[in-house]
Order: sequence, then C-alpha cells, then structure tokens
Amino acid sequence: MNILIDNYYNQETLSKDISVNKGRIYQQCSMSVMDTIEDPGITFDINGVCNYFNDYKKAEKKYVLSGDEGKKRLEEIAGHIIEAGNGKRYDCILGLSGGVDSTYLCWLAKQLGLRPLIVHFDNGWNSELAVSNIEHTISNLGFDLYTYVVDWPEFRELQLSYLRASVVDIEVLTDHAFMAVLYEQARKWNIKYVLAGMNIVTEQVLPRYWIYSKGDDVNIKDIQSKYGVTATNKLKSYPFLDYRTKWYCDKVLKMEVVAPLNFIDYKYETIKETISTQLGWRDYGGKHYESVWTRFYQGYILPRKFHIDKRKAHFSNLIFSKQLTKSVAEMKLTKPIYDIALLKQDIDFVLKKFGLNESEFEKMMRESRREHAEFKVLKGFKDKYPILKYISKLSRKLK
Repeated sequence: MNILIDNYYNQETLSKDISVNKGRIYQQCSMSVMDTIEDPGITFDINGVCNYFNDYKKAEKKYVLSGDEGKKRLEEIAGHIIEAGNGKRYDCILGLSGGVDSTYLCWLAKQLGLRPLIVHFDNGWNSELAVSNIEHTISNLGFDLYTYVVDWPEFRELQLSYLRASVVDIEVLTDHAFMAVLYEQARKWNIKYVLAGMNIVTEQVLPRYWIYSKGDDVNIKDIQSKYGVTATNKLKSYPFLDYRTKWYCDKVLKMEVVAPLNFIDYKYETIKETISTQLGWRDYGGKHYESVWTRFYQGYILPRKFHIDKRKAHFSNLIFSKQLTKSVAEMKLTKPIYDIALLKQDIDFVLKKFGLNESEFEKMMRESRREHAEFKVLKGFKDKYPILKYISKLSRKLK
C-alpha cells in the first residue's frame, strides 16, 4: 500500500478532535449530521438545530412548489419557453454532465415538449460510464448535443496551479468554464431560457467555507499567474465568462434561468429509477461521481487535506426534505468514503494524468489551506471600469 493510501486511511481526518483543536467544542446538529468540523459558519439554536435547517425551510418556502401547484407552474414556464423560441432552432439550453439532476432535466424537457440545445463541457475527466450515460440520454431523447472539449495540457496546468495554491474549491475551474460555454452558445443561438438542474430538496445545504464563487475569472487568472509553471502562465483556450458575453446575455437576450426541478415532487431515489428505466442510465455510486476527478476530489482531497466530508451536506439536505432519517445518515457516514480498491485505481490514474509522483502529490496534501481571497478577486463592474462610475453620477445629475 502506498503512502497516499496509508495516510488517507490511518489518520483521523474527520475526527471530532479537529473542532476541539481549533478552540471550538464539537457539536452536531440535533436534526441533521452537519457539525462543527471545518465549518466556522455553522450556528445552533437553543434546541441544537443548525442554521442550515432554517436556511433550507426559507428556500423551500420561497422556491419549491409541489403537487398540482408545481405542475401548473411548470406548464406555465414551458409555455413561455415555447412561445419565446417560436421560429428558432432551440427554445432553451441546458448543461448535461451525465449525473442524476441534469439527466432527469433532459428527460423532463422532452416531456414538456421543449427543444433544448444540450451543452456538455468535457474537462478530460469523464468516466467511461459518464460518456455512456450521456450517449444514451441524447440518443433516446433525440436532442442536439454541443460538446466543448477543453485543451487538456492547459486545463491540467490550471488544476495543478490550484493544487499548488492550496485553495479549497478546485472545481471552480470546471464550473466557470462550463458557464462560459453555456453563455456563449446561448448568445450564438439567441436562446433566452436556461434550464438549470439545481434544486432545493437535494442541493440547498452547502457551507460557504467549502466552496468559492464560480464566476470569478480574476481569481482564476491570479492563481494561475502565481502558480503556473509554463513560460508565460497565460491561458489561450480556456473559456472565460467575460463581461461582454454576460452583458449581452443579460441585457440583450434578457436571459432567464429557470429551475424546473423545484416544481416537481423531487424524490432522489425515484428520479434515479426513472432515468434508469427510461434512458438506460446507470448509477455512479455517489453524487457528482460521473467525473473521475470529482470523485477523487470529494472522496480523497477534501477529507484528507481540508477535513471536509461533503456527504454530510448531501445527507442533511435529504433529512430536511424528509427523504432520509438521521439514523440512516449516521450509519452511512460510518462507511468509508472510498472503497480501497477504487481509491488505489483512482490514485494511479490521477497521478499518471497529472504527471506527478507520490511524494510530489503528498507534499501538496500537507500544505496548509489558503483562502481564495488571499489572491486577486473580481471587483464590481464599475470598479473594473471606473469611467462607468462617472457616467452613473452624471446621469443622476441630469435626471
């Protein structure tokens, strides 16, 4: 067994002592499995219920509709989309990763009579099963698929820069590029509506300390400029979501993002059964594990380096939406995040793909966390273009 596996299984990376060592007594939510480990933002009421439950209930009340009310709202939205897309090749656009949410969203779009352009961002880490699931979905539904294949050497360099920088949200790189590709295709085809696979009942709970803004191109460029090892550190093909494209989509297209999954009775296990039966979809064994990298990032890097177990957020969300009990969630958390045989396979694959040896990667795992905000961050539009501040002041005076 190599050093990376030894250190993963032997150290108590998710021990309650982590909270104590940081000067905070360990506490777990009385309702869910969220706790104080690596979550400085968590708070509890007098009954020991964490703030994430209240946040969930507020979001559920504001955004979620079920039963006949949800069905009616969904039909109204579909009607608006079809009307806006009349005479166009596509009436909406959506991103497909091959995971549960995006796959079901494709199936739902077909049931609603929509004509979406399906966009996939290939970052070089798709599992064979993900490729198969995407192919089955597209062939069964008959939709057009646009796939953007990122330049692998450049994307590899970006990911290595983030590993060297020791920031927590390496997935920013994929999410930002995907948004850039989606916006660009919407602009190209004059598509007003974006169908988003996000939903409250399975994805609301996620501590801010575990993630970073996906839209910050300045942060990406600064981290790359400081930790990239290429001669110029400049990115030539990586798709950035720039102001011009975003402005056009927001102001000219008046793009609207809708989340249809908030208007159905979204039961996670039932949804998986539907797409398995209707589309031949096969399960990955974990949320967002359609990507080998995401599986390794969530299953190894986050718990090993940052003491973060994302299963806690996912299970707690299901507890809040009454799809899982706390006792079952606690039982699931006692099981290893990674099967040892799969972990060995993924470690070998990741190191080979990155061109790293064990000692180089182990050194990265031992570096202390740095915050994204320690690097340059995206300022407001008017801060980036100071002349706009002058124009705004002048227009107010003229009024």
